[in-house]
Amino acid sequence: MADLNQEAWREQMQSDPDAVILDVRTDEEVEDGYIPGSIQIDFYRGQGFLDELDKLDKSKSYYVYCRSGNRSGQACSLMNSKGFERTFNLKGGMLEWDGEVAD
Repeated sequence: MADLNQEAWREQMQSDPDAVILDVRTDEEVEDGYIPGSIQIDFYRGQGFLDELDKLDKSKSYYVYCRSGNRSGQACSLMNSKGFERTFNLKGGMLEWDGEVAD
């Protein structure tokens, strides 16, 4: 897992052909906007979150974000323990995001 600031996270993600953007926020948080192209799996779903992780392709690179960077960091650690080798946490999360947001 790597904690990346917004600029590094975005640049690396855009140049990575295996990039998957993963939003681990709640449905209510997603209603306020999300990074276009992201898939959402709510971290607070507990076992449901873990079950959804098991369906993901471990050969991909996962660029993970939440509201502040805390849950996404935890999600990256969990993913690494499940065999995901390339996880990248957006430090500061959506609170510091100044890029494009979809409604």
